[in-house]
Amino acid sequence: MSQINSERLTNIYKFLYKKYGPQKWWPAETRLECILGAILTQNTSWKNVEKALSNLNFKGKMSISILGDIEIGELAQLIRPSGYFNQKAKKIKNFVRFVNEDYSGSLDDMFQENTETLRSKLLGINGIGPETADSILLYAGRKPVFVVDAYTYRILSRHQLIPEESTYQDIQEFLMDRLKHDHRLFNEYHALLVRVGKEHCRKREPVCDGCPLQSDPHVV
Repeated sequence: MSQINSERLTNIYKFLYKKYGPQKWWPAETRLECILGAILTQNTSWKNVEKALSNLNFKGKMSISILGDIEIGELAQLIRPSGYFNQKAKKIKNFVRFVNEDYSGSLDDMFQENTETLRSKLLGINGIGPETADSILLYAGRKPVFVVDAYTYRILSRHQLIPEESTYQDIQEFLMDRLKHDHRLFNEYHALLVRVGKEHCRKREPVCDGCPLQSDPHVV
């Protein structure tokens, strides 16, 4: 893994960007909507997340103060389209409680926190794992933290860029050690990996024909 240099990873990014163009992630109008999307997208499709977010917006519940006061049962019903709605309602309430207690309900103050410190605090919230925490940091906070997901692991391991036994932290360090720390780069790179993962590098029956990473032997 140490033999993979930054130029090779940068070339992969450039090739994917040339193929697909900007992905315009994350689709949200506010930081809070982005954060809620990161929590709600666990184990479901984005279409279902959009329905849940639409419910919250329609009912005027898209604020830290209102989410802090809403009954958890009502919240669960509003986010029902996202699946696992009772669990996710608890996760949202846990996050909102954290923001209220540590930052007086201010997301702006929260994102002023040192990145490593804030990441550690987010991971201490019941129901917030590494991928969700990093999505919050990158997409809502515009912090240069690379989000690792199943697509990232699948693509990098299948192209022998990382060992199959690599952990989340291993993959994140591998990428962040070799790429410029720029939230815009990390944003677009992650989105592009998801795009090629969905269209070609599928979990079962991958479609290698036409995959941009198979088109040029110098890329992978």
